[in-house]
Amino acid sequence: MIKYLSSENLKKFSGKTCLLRIDLNVELGMPLDSYRLEAVLPTIRLLLKNDVRVVLMSHRGRPVLKLEGQMKGVKDDWDFDRGNRELSLAPFTKLLAKKIIEPVCFIPYEKSFVLDKKKFLAEHRERVFLLENLRFYRGEETNDDRFGEFLSRWGDFYVNDAFAVSHRADASIAAITKFLPSYAGLLLEREVKNLNKVMKSSDHPFTVIVGGAKVSDKLGVVRYFWKRADDFLIGGSPANTFLEAEGMDVGDSLVDTDAVPMILPYLNAKKIHLPEDVKYRSTKILDVGPKTVKAYAEMIRRSKTIVWNGPMGWFERKGFGNGTRGIWKAILGNTKAHIVVGGGETVTSLRTLYPKRCLPGSNIFLSTGGGAMLDYLSGKKLPGIEALK
Repeated sequence: MIKYLSSENLKKFSGKTCLLRIDLNVELGMPLDSYRLEAVLPTIRLLLKNDVRVVLMSHRGRPVLKLEGQMKGVKDDWDFDRGNRELSLAPFTKLLAKKIIEPVCFIPYEKSFVLDKKKFLAEHRERVFLLENLRFYRGEETNDDRFGEFLSRWGDFYVNDAFAVSHRADASIAAITKFLPSYAGLLLEREVKNLNKVMKSSDHPFTVIVGGAKVSDKLGVVRYFWKRADDFLIGGSPANTFLEAEGMDVGDSLVDTDAVPMILPYLNAKKIHLPEDVKYRSTKILDVGPKTVKAYAEMIRRSKTIVWNGPMGWFERKGFGNGTRGIWKAILGNTKAHIVVGGGETVTSLRTLYPKRCLPGSNIFLSTGGGAMLDYLSGKKLPGIEALK
């Protein structure tokens, strides 16, 4: 049974320190002010309101570790080159401070090994601390118990509020729960409850929208909902893959060739809807066409349950965002259906295509998970959630 964070169970931790796993995995060149950051703020505020210090931890990107050495200490794990330094979490300090209206103390990688952790936290006036990129440390991605124990020294209890990486068995997600009382944060709780609701939904028409890159990553969702859903609207690379499997020449378009044998059982099924028209750039399909948008939008408008993961095309490039924009317009216009939208690119597309719009209505849940959402909706057990039970 998962223990969820609440004001009631926080009473016993007043004056203590929470080690809070969040997700600040923002790609280089992308705005740091992401939806994932906004989504975790309620948990941080709840902890502070209950007189709990907070040590935040996250990973970012894929730093290059040295081949030799096993958690030996300072400068032994990763190469301090420019590429790795760009993946530091230090730039988030000022942004977090602005969001929570409190100063945030950054804890550099080099100091984290030599500090007396409890003394360091007690002596600082700040109530919020941010550890350096977890992937700078050897042992994080291998779920090493020794690294989990090392992290546990920074807190009195642990909270996982990083649903987006809970499908990974990393030390800060799984191993750490062996050493501290562990809870699910407010964001993780919302994710589980909203995804469970759509997985058990019996409200029809039930529509699943599949776009983005690899179709193989989304086949689990198609299989899980195959008997339950009424329609599957296919766009992006998955559409290219289906069209090629049907014998269409898709030129140099992005195709998941390895997935072709896996999708053969779904070809010609009435539930599968493929683009009637597409938009090319040279020999590459980069978006669905207006006829497809109109047909898909009509099915979305009459749906009562909707799951969407993956944009319809290359929405970032001028002239190829109409497909995704059309889907969003239909989604936002359906105020009665229970809707779950996930995937980093899908959520990013809302801000890109509708920069002045606030968050969507209460009937639409924006999941912070991409792979985690897909795995959960495929019926898989997520290591980060299982570790909390």
